[in-house]
Amino acid sequence: MRNTQNFKWDGLSLGTCYYPEHWDESLWREDLQRMKANGIFTIRIAEFAWSKIEPREGEFTFGFFDSFLDVVEEEGMKVIFGTPTATPPAWLTRKYPEVLNCRLDGTPFRHGMRRHYNYNSPVYQKLCAVIVEKAAEHYGQRPCIVGWQIDNEINCEVDVFYSESDTAAFRIFLKEKYQTLDALNRAWGTVFWNQTYTEWEEIYVPRPTVHDSTNPHQVLDYTRFVSESAVRFCRLQSDIIRKYKKPQDFITTNGMFGNLDNHKMQDECLDVYTYDSYPNFAYCLCEDPKHSDDLNDRKWSRNLAEVRSICPHFGIMEQQSGANGWNTRMEAPAPKPGQMMLWAMQSIAHGADYVSFFRWRTAVMGTEIYWHGILDYDNRDNRKLSELNRIWKRTEAINEMAGAKYQAAFGLVRDYDNIWDAQLDAWHMRFAKKSEKEIFTASQINHTPMDMVYLLEGTDVEELLAYPVLIYPHPLILTERRAEVLKQYVEAGGCLILGCRTGQKDETGKCVMQPMPGLLRSLTQTDVKEYTFVGPADDAVYMEWEDKQVETGLFNDILAVTGPDARVLAKYSSNYYEGRPALVETACGKGKVLHFGGTFTRDNVKRFLDHTGVLEPFEELVEVPKACEIAMRVKEGRKYLFVLNYDKEPQKIVLKVPVMDMDTKDEVQGSVMLNAYGTKVYRIF
Repeated sequence: MRNTQNFKWDGLSLGTCYYPEHWDESLWREDLQRMKANGIFTIRIAEFAWSKIEPREGEFTFGFFDSFLDVVEEEGMKVIFGTPTATPPAWLTRKYPEVLNCRLDGTPFRHGMRRHYNYNSPVYQKLCAVIVEKAAEHYGQRPCIVGWQIDNEINCEVDVFYSESDTAAFRIFLKEKYQTLDALNRAWGTVFWNQTYTEWEEIYVPRPTVHDSTNPHQVLDYTRFVSESAVRFCRLQSDIIRKYKKPQDFITTNGMFGNLDNHKMQDECLDVYTYDSYPNFAYCLCEDPKHSDDLNDRKWSRNLAEVRSICPHFGIMEQQSGANGWNTRMEAPAPKPGQMMLWAMQSIAHGADYVSFFRWRTAVMGTEIYWHGILDYDNRDNRKLSELNRIWKRTEAINEMAGAKYQAAFGLVRDYDNIWDAQLDAWHMRFAKKSEKEIFTASQINHTPMDMVYLLEGTDVEELLAYPVLIYPHPLILTERRAEVLKQYVEAGGCLILGCRTGQKDETGKCVMQPMPGLLRSLTQTDVKEYTFVGPADDAVYMEWEDKQVETGLFNDILAVTGPDARVLAKYSSNYYEGRPALVETACGKGKVLHFGGTFTRDNVKRFLDHTGVLEPFEELVEVPKACEIAMRVKEGRKYLFVLNYDKEPQKIVLKVPVMDMDTKDEVQGSVMLNAYGTKVYRIF
């Protein structure tokens, strides 16, 4: 069982990212006053300002931020102070080039961007410890500071590291894990293609190979190593900050990025987690939103569900306010009127109690000159500022629901082993990525909210039993621990749905020499006799389920029943395996498990949700079109219903029971028109 998070906001609040080093001092007070006039009372600062504190090695100057924080305190504002380790200064990278990260071929990334360092350089660890200690010691007791952000977007830009320092640290990681080279060689299957190691010095982080196809078992361990390195780097800083911060101040970092166990980072390093939400990426000029099948900006709700699995009551450190784009890439249109509110409410609906907009004013210099903030270059009032003011009024109107819990109908199960394996295994990636997208899409368009449920080392059955239904799409890698907790879940009354390829591998990534679904075979009482992709020369494959034809996706396991408690629910109705089992349901204790031989589509997921009794849990309260998302947050018995319209056209919803409009406090029932990109929050009586 995971511990509860250490910090929660006691109300809904708004903030913004501010860079006093970018602006003349004469603007500071006016900026803060304009923020307050529009509902912003917290700012994040300093995360890219190492040279403002240490302009040369060992020379520390605190006057710049002292002067700014004096103004902040005079204006009664709050501050989240960032450690500046995401952008090491030029003096550092010139003097200590070993701190630089490298490409796969060993070429260093040079100064001039950000996140060009590696976590494992002893020199960089030492210098980061110094700057964090000096900043925390000097500023930690300032009354205006309420929180600390570690680094910025850990594992953003690059989440792979190929420096000499990384190779040295990787060898230490492997020695601690395997103890002997014999154990490592067995785990990595190095007898294949004569890769056997006889000295630790023969092992490197991945390097260029033919087709860049490195031993997959090595890459799986390497990915675990990258995650451990990032968590250790975060812990280095949080341990220092805790010595100097005020007891009530929180430690966070902003994410969420790949090759990183974000749950472990939260549990070991942070008090609360924050996310950077940019739904306008869906409308970048390189995208095709008119023909997409992934719900465009609405798919950020999937990201927010994953954030909620890390930290149920989270914050948004960077929320989209204007058009995104660097001078080199990511060109995008400006958000339409209403989308700034829509995306902020999307975050709040999914559990955010603090929303900070990026950024206060658009930068007039540098790479991010087209990453627009609330204010534009001309510094005049504009429609984004007006929309911010309306968002403030909304958060004041719904403030009582701060800390409310998101209510999901079912859980989508994930684990880091399978996430990382799917990155390096093209077969696994093809169906895992598709199935997870389709499960989320089905959840959204059928108004059946879902949670992400991570199987972690300490996950216990009580955590899983919060969900009547769990879908674990394609757990190729299974462990004894995960298999046991899933069995306990089913025996205690849960319904577990498994997809194809379950139990194919062990935790090293090697295929097991036993019938699938491997460690879950006794639970499902099934056996996989054959399997195949549905190829480009094949027609779509269906199964007949209760006299209806249901598509089985892009990969098919052909099943067989092996026990008395299993019954065939559906058989394939085409291809060479026509008539053979495609879906088997098995009773176990108080619950049941459904072993599905296919991959998930939005249509078959709807059938699964209907079959298991969780489809559309709020249909007695409200009727909404597919263009709208609904979400429920619950606090102390009070229920708050969010309705979000992602469409450019108005949408009609029907409230089937009397509810309170949280904006007006009026009782409403019946038909309501939501404007383009419109949002509503209702309290259920």
